[in-house]
Amino acid sequence: MAAEIRSSLRHQWLQSVLGEGADVRLLAGDASFRRYFRVSHAGNDYVLMDAPPPHEDVRPFIQVRDWLEQAGLRVSAVHAADAELGFLLLEDFGDITWAVHLSAGGDADPMFADALRQLRLLQDSQPGFELHPFDMARMRRECDLYLDWYLPQVAGLTPDAGQRQGFHAALTDALQEIEALPRVPVHLDYHSRNLMLPAGSLPLGQIDYQDAVAGPVTYDLASLLYDCYQDYPESVRLQWSRCFYQALPDQLAAAFDDFDEWHHKLRLTAMQRHIKAIGIFARLAYRDGKRQFLGEIPLTRKHLLEELAALGIDKNECPLLFRAPQPHGL
Repeated sequence: MAAEIRSSLRHQWLQSVLGEGADVRLLAGDASFRRYFRVSHAGNDYVLMDAPPPHEDVRPFIQVRDWLEQAGLRVSAVHAADAELGFLLLEDFGDITWAVHLSAGGDADPMFADALRQLRLLQDSQPGFELHPFDMARMRRECDLYLDWYLPQVAGLTPDAGQRQGFHAALTDALQEIEALPRVPVHLDYHSRNLMLPAGSLPLGQIDYQDAVAGPVTYDLASLLYDCYQDYPESVRLQWSRCFYQALPDQLAAAFDDFDEWHHKLRLTAMQRHIKAIGIFARLAYRDGKRQFLGEIPLTRKHLLEELAALGIDKNECPLLFRAPQPHGL
Protein backbone atom coordinates (compact mmCIF):
# COMPACT_ATOMS: atom_id res chain seq x y z
CA MET A 1 0.00 0.00 0.00
CA ALA A 2 2.79 2.46 0.87
CA ALA A 3 4.40 1.81 -2.51
CA GLU A 4 1.11 2.49 -4.29
CA ILE A 5 0.63 5.76 -2.41
CA ARG A 6 4.18 6.81 -3.25
CA SER A 7 3.66 5.94 -6.91
CA SER A 8 0.48 8.04 -7.01
CA LEU A 9 2.25 11.01 -5.39
CA ARG A 10 5.07 10.68 -7.89
CA HIS A 11 2.67 10.69 -10.82
CA GLN A 12 0.72 13.70 -9.51
CA TRP A 13 3.89 15.70 -8.85
CA LEU A 14 5.36 15.00 -12.29
CA GLN A 15 2.06 15.97 -13.89
CA SER A 16 2.09 19.28 -12.00
CA VAL A 17 5.66 19.97 -13.16
CA LEU A 18 5.67 18.69 -16.75
CA GLY A 19 2.07 18.18 -17.68
CA GLU A 20 0.54 15.07 -19.20
CA GLY A 21 2.35 12.43 -21.22
CA ALA A 22 5.52 11.78 -19.25
CA ASP A 23 7.07 8.32 -19.69
CA VAL A 24 8.57 7.11 -16.40
CA ARG A 25 10.99 4.18 -16.16
CA LEU A 26 12.77 2.88 -13.08
CA LEU A 27 16.51 3.44 -13.30
CA ALA A 28 17.90 2.21 -10.00
CA GLY A 29 17.87 2.27 -6.27
CA ASP A 30 21.02 2.76 -4.23
CA ALA A 31 22.38 1.99 -0.79
CA SER A 32 19.58 4.05 0.78
CA PHE A 33 15.80 4.46 0.43
CA ARG A 34 16.27 6.67 -2.64
CA ARG A 35 15.05 5.48 -6.04
CA TYR A 36 15.74 6.98 -9.44
CA PHE A 37 13.58 7.14 -12.56
CA ARG A 38 14.21 8.30 -16.10
CA VAL A 39 11.45 10.65 -17.19
CA SER A 40 10.93 11.37 -20.87
CA HIS A 41 8.62 14.22 -21.86
CA ALA A 42 8.28 16.33 -25.00
CA GLY A 43 11.61 15.13 -26.37
CA ASN A 44 13.57 15.77 -23.19
CA ASP A 45 14.98 13.32 -20.65
CA TYR A 46 15.25 13.95 -16.92
CA VAL A 47 16.14 11.96 -13.83
CA LEU A 48 13.61 11.90 -11.01
CA MET A 49 15.04 11.33 -7.55
CA ASP A 50 12.38 9.86 -5.26
CA ALA A 51 13.60 10.27 -1.68
CA PRO A 52 10.65 9.40 0.56
CA PRO A 53 10.37 11.31 3.84
CA PRO A 54 11.02 10.62 6.66
CA HIS A 55 13.65 8.12 5.51
CA GLU A 56 15.40 10.63 3.23
CA ASP A 57 15.75 14.40 2.99
CA VAL A 58 16.57 16.07 -0.34
CA ARG A 59 17.57 19.38 1.24
CA PRO A 60 21.17 18.37 2.01
CA PHE A 61 21.47 17.17 -1.59
CA ILE A 62 20.31 20.56 -2.90
CA GLN A 63 22.60 22.44 -0.52
CA VAL A 64 25.65 20.38 -1.47
CA ARG A 65 24.76 20.51 -5.19
CA ASP A 66 24.62 24.30 -5.14
CA TRP A 67 27.99 24.51 -3.37
CA LEU A 68 29.67 22.08 -5.78
CA GLU A 69 28.34 23.98 -8.78
CA GLN A 70 29.75 27.22 -7.40
CA ALA A 71 33.08 25.44 -6.83
CA GLY A 72 33.24 24.51 -10.53
CA LEU A 73 32.33 20.82 -10.36
CA ARG A 74 30.03 19.26 -12.95
CA VAL A 75 26.71 18.54 -11.22
CA SER A 76 23.19 18.01 -12.51
CA ALA A 77 20.97 21.04 -13.00
CA VAL A 78 17.77 21.01 -10.93
CA HIS A 79 14.65 21.50 -13.05
CA ALA A 80 12.12 21.20 -10.21
CA ALA A 81 12.17 20.32 -6.52
CA ASP A 82 9.75 19.61 -3.69
CA ALA A 83 11.60 19.05 -0.43
CA GLU A 84 8.42 18.30 1.53
CA LEU A 85 7.42 15.46 -0.79
CA GLY A 86 11.00 14.33 -1.44
CA PHE A 87 11.10 14.75 -5.22
CA LEU A 88 13.82 16.27 -7.41
CA LEU A 89 13.72 16.50 -11.20
CA LEU A 90 17.32 16.60 -12.37
CA GLU A 91 19.36 16.88 -15.53
CA ASP A 92 19.91 13.44 -17.03
CA PHE A 93 23.61 12.51 -17.30
CA GLY A 94 22.76 9.35 -19.24
CA ASP A 95 23.89 5.81 -18.47
CA ILE A 96 27.64 5.92 -18.98
CA THR A 97 29.42 5.76 -15.64
CA TRP A 98 33.19 5.55 -15.31
CA ALA A 99 32.71 1.84 -14.64
CA VAL A 100 30.59 1.33 -17.78
CA HIS A 101 33.09 3.27 -19.90
CA LEU A 102 35.98 1.15 -18.61
CA SER A 103 34.14 -2.13 -19.15
CA ALA A 104 33.52 -1.08 -22.76
CA GLY A 105 37.27 -0.64 -23.30
CA GLY A 106 37.44 3.10 -22.65
CA ASP A 107 40.64 4.89 -21.68
CA ALA A 108 40.94 5.56 -17.95
CA ASP A 109 43.67 8.21 -18.16
CA PRO A 110 41.49 11.15 -19.30
CA MET A 111 38.97 10.25 -16.59
CA PHE A 112 41.65 10.12 -13.90
CA ALA A 113 43.01 13.48 -15.03
CA ASP A 114 39.57 15.10 -14.89
CA ALA A 115 38.64 13.41 -11.59
CA LEU A 116 41.79 14.79 -9.97
CA ARG A 117 41.14 18.23 -11.45
CA GLN A 118 37.64 18.35 -9.99
CA LEU A 119 38.84 16.89 -6.70
CA ARG A 120 41.31 19.76 -6.35
CA LEU A 121 38.46 22.22 -6.94
CA LEU A 122 36.44 20.47 -4.23
CA GLN A 123 39.27 20.55 -1.71
CA ASP A 124 39.96 24.23 -2.42
CA SER A 125 36.31 25.25 -1.99
CA GLN A 126 34.46 26.79 0.94
CA PRO A 127 31.03 25.19 1.49
CA GLY A 128 29.45 28.16 3.25
CA PHE A 129 27.85 25.80 5.76
CA GLU A 130 29.19 23.35 8.33
CA LEU A 131 30.07 19.88 7.14
CA HIS A 132 29.82 16.95 9.53
CA PRO A 133 33.27 15.81 10.69
CA PHE A 134 34.78 12.54 9.56
CA ASP A 135 36.37 11.84 12.93
CA MET A 136 37.44 8.95 15.15
CA ALA A 137 33.93 8.31 16.43
CA ARG A 138 32.61 8.02 12.90
CA MET A 139 35.44 5.76 11.76
CA ARG A 140 34.82 3.43 14.70
CA ARG A 141 31.10 3.28 13.90
CA GLU A 142 31.91 2.44 10.31
CA CYS A 143 34.34 -0.29 11.30
CA ASP A 144 31.70 -1.72 13.62
CA LEU A 145 29.62 -2.53 10.54
CA TYR A 146 32.22 -5.19 9.79
CA LEU A 147 31.77 -6.66 13.27
CA ASP A 148 27.99 -6.40 13.27
CA TRP A 149 27.16 -7.53 9.74
CA TYR A 150 30.01 -9.10 7.79
CA LEU A 151 31.37 -11.36 10.52
CA PRO A 152 28.09 -12.90 11.78
CA GLN A 153 26.16 -12.92 8.51
CA VAL A 154 28.86 -13.71 5.94
CA ALA A 155 31.85 -15.10 7.82
CA GLY A 156 29.88 -17.17 10.34
CA LEU A 157 31.36 -15.63 13.49
CA THR A 158 29.64 -13.50 16.10
CA PRO A 159 32.51 -11.77 17.91
CA ASP A 160 32.39 -11.69 21.69
CA ALA A 161 33.28 -8.66 23.82
CA GLY A 162 36.95 -9.60 23.99
CA GLN A 163 37.23 -10.04 20.25
CA ARG A 164 35.53 -6.72 19.63
CA GLN A 165 37.89 -5.00 22.05
CA GLY A 166 40.90 -6.58 20.34
CA PHE A 167 39.60 -5.48 16.93
CA HIS A 168 39.24 -1.88 18.08
CA ALA A 169 42.65 -1.90 19.77
CA ALA A 170 44.34 -3.23 16.65
CA LEU A 171 42.89 -0.43 14.52
CA THR A 172 43.36 2.46 16.94
CA ASP A 173 46.80 3.59 15.75
CA ALA A 174 45.74 3.53 12.10
CA LEU A 175 42.55 5.46 12.77
CA GLN A 176 44.43 8.05 14.81
CA GLU A 177 46.83 8.57 11.91
CA ILE A 178 43.90 9.12 9.56
CA GLU A 179 42.16 11.47 11.98
CA ALA A 180 45.32 13.58 12.29
CA LEU A 181 45.46 14.30 8.55
CA PRO A 182 44.56 17.77 7.27
CA ARG A 183 40.81 18.17 6.75
CA VAL A 184 39.21 19.28 3.52
CA PRO A 185 35.74 19.00 1.97
CA VAL A 186 35.16 15.34 1.08
CA HIS A 187 32.64 13.92 -1.41
CA LEU A 188 32.73 10.59 0.54
CA ASP A 189 31.76 8.28 -2.37
CA TYR A 190 34.13 9.39 -5.11
CA HIS A 191 34.35 6.24 -7.21
CA SER A 192 33.64 4.66 -10.57
CA ARG A 193 29.89 4.24 -10.08
CA ASN A 194 29.35 7.84 -9.00
CA LEU A 195 31.33 9.54 -11.75
CA MET A 196 29.44 9.86 -15.05
CA LEU A 197 30.28 10.79 -18.62
CA PRO A 198 27.35 13.01 -19.66
CA ALA A 199 26.60 12.35 -23.33
CA GLY A 200 29.65 10.07 -23.25
CA SER A 201 32.17 12.85 -22.74
CA LEU A 202 34.14 14.81 -20.15
CA PRO A 203 34.01 16.61 -17.80
CA LEU A 204 32.88 13.91 -15.41
CA GLY A 205 29.46 14.41 -13.87
CA GLN A 206 29.26 14.07 -10.10
CA ILE A 207 26.46 12.17 -8.36
CA ASP A 208 25.68 10.83 -4.85
CA TYR A 209 27.47 13.66 -3.06
CA GLN A 210 24.79 14.58 -0.51
CA ASP A 211 26.71 13.00 2.40
CA ALA A 212 29.77 15.25 1.96
CA VAL A 213 31.87 15.71 5.11
CA ALA A 214 34.96 17.49 6.38
CA GLY A 215 37.55 14.73 6.36
CA PRO A 216 41.07 13.58 5.51
CA VAL A 217 42.77 15.04 2.47
CA THR A 218 43.45 11.45 1.35
CA TYR A 219 39.87 10.19 1.54
CA ASP A 220 38.37 10.88 -1.89
CA LEU A 221 41.55 9.90 -3.70
CA ALA A 222 41.61 6.63 -1.76
CA SER A 223 37.98 6.04 -2.80
CA LEU A 224 38.93 6.60 -6.44
CA LEU A 225 42.25 4.74 -6.68
CA TYR A 226 41.36 1.90 -4.30
CA ASP A 227 37.82 1.63 -5.64
CA CYS A 228 35.79 -1.30 -4.28
CA TYR A 229 34.47 -1.92 -7.79
CA GLN A 230 37.73 -1.73 -9.78
CA ASP A 231 41.08 -3.51 -9.60
CA TYR A 232 43.70 -1.09 -10.89
CA PRO A 233 47.37 -2.10 -10.95
CA GLU A 234 49.32 -0.55 -8.10
CA SER A 235 51.53 1.16 -10.70
CA VAL A 236 48.47 3.09 -11.94
CA ARG A 237 47.50 4.03 -8.41
CA LEU A 238 51.04 5.23 -7.70
CA GLN A 239 51.07 7.32 -10.88
CA TRP A 240 47.90 9.23 -10.03
CA SER A 241 48.66 9.40 -6.33
CA ARG A 242 51.97 11.09 -7.15
CA CYS A 243 50.25 13.44 -9.59
CA PHE A 244 47.80 14.55 -6.91
CA TYR A 245 50.46 14.83 -4.21
CA GLN A 246 52.70 17.00 -6.37
CA ALA A 247 49.84 19.44 -6.95
CA LEU A 248 48.85 19.76 -3.27
CA PRO A 249 48.80 23.33 -1.92
CA ASP A 250 51.77 24.07 0.34
CA GLN A 251 49.67 24.09 3.51
CA LEU A 252 48.46 20.55 2.82
CA ALA A 253 51.74 19.19 1.45
CA ALA A 254 53.50 20.40 4.63
CA ALA A 255 51.74 17.63 6.59
CA PHE A 256 53.80 14.97 4.76
CA ASP A 257 57.55 14.43 4.74
CA ASP A 258 57.53 13.07 1.21
CA PHE A 259 55.48 11.12 -1.32
CA ASP A 260 56.12 7.81 0.44
CA GLU A 261 54.46 9.09 3.61
CA TRP A 262 51.58 10.52 1.60
CA HIS A 263 50.98 7.22 -0.18
CA HIS A 264 51.23 5.27 3.07
CA LYS A 265 48.49 7.47 4.56
CA LEU A 266 46.45 7.04 1.39
CA ARG A 267 46.58 3.26 1.81
CA LEU A 268 45.66 3.55 5.50
CA THR A 269 42.61 5.52 4.44
CA ALA A 270 41.77 2.89 1.83
CA MET A 271 42.03 0.16 4.46
CA GLN A 272 39.49 1.85 6.72
CA ARG A 273 37.16 2.40 3.78
CA HIS A 274 37.36 -1.25 2.73
CA ILE A 275 36.48 -2.41 6.25
CA LYS A 276 33.45 -0.13 6.20
CA ALA A 277 32.41 -1.16 2.69
CA ILE A 278 32.50 -4.87 3.50
CA GLY A 279 30.23 -4.22 6.47
CA ILE A 280 27.88 -2.08 4.38
CA PHE A 281 27.64 -4.70 1.63
CA ALA A 282 26.72 -7.34 4.22
CA ARG A 283 24.15 -5.04 5.84
CA LEU A 284 22.57 -4.25 2.49
CA ALA A 285 22.34 -7.95 1.74
CA TYR A 286 20.95 -9.18 5.07
CA ARG A 287 19.08 -6.20 6.51
CA ASP A 288 17.74 -4.68 3.30
CA GLY A 289 17.39 -7.82 1.19
CA LYS A 290 19.73 -6.55 -1.54
CA ARG A 291 21.61 -9.80 -1.95
CA GLN A 292 23.37 -8.58 -5.10
CA PHE A 293 25.75 -6.64 -2.87
CA LEU A 294 27.26 -9.89 -1.63
CA GLY A 295 28.93 -10.05 -5.03
CA GLU A 296 30.94 -6.92 -4.17
CA ILE A 297 32.57 -8.45 -1.10
CA PRO A 298 35.23 -10.70 -2.72
CA LEU A 299 37.01 -7.90 -4.60
CA THR A 300 36.75 -5.55 -1.63
CA ARG A 301 38.24 -8.26 0.63
CA LYS A 302 41.05 -8.74 -1.89
CA HIS A 303 41.80 -5.03 -1.68
CA LEU A 304 41.64 -5.11 2.12
CA LEU A 305 44.10 -8.00 2.34
CA GLU A 306 46.44 -6.17 -0.03
CA GLU A 307 46.31 -3.06 2.16
CA LEU A 308 46.98 -5.10 5.30
CA ALA A 309 50.01 -6.70 3.65
CA ALA A 310 51.33 -3.36 2.36
CA LEU A 311 50.90 -1.77 5.79
CA GLY A 312 52.56 -4.67 7.59
CA ILE A 313 49.47 -5.77 9.54
CA ASP A 314 49.43 -9.53 9.99
CA LYS A 315 46.91 -12.07 11.18
CA ASN A 316 48.28 -12.10 14.73
CA GLU A 317 47.56 -8.39 15.17
CA CYS A 318 43.91 -8.51 14.07
CA PRO A 319 42.69 -12.00 13.16
CA LEU A 320 39.11 -10.82 12.56
CA LEU A 321 40.21 -8.80 9.53
CA PHE A 322 41.40 -12.02 7.88
CA ARG A 323 38.20 -13.97 8.50
CA ALA A 324 37.05 -15.40 5.16
CA PRO A 325 33.41 -15.74 4.07
CA GLN A 326 31.68 -19.02 4.73
CA PRO A 327 30.14 -20.82 1.73
CA HIS A 328 26.61 -20.02 2.91
CA GLY A 329 27.53 -16.36 3.34
CA LEU A 330 28.15 -15.71 -0.33
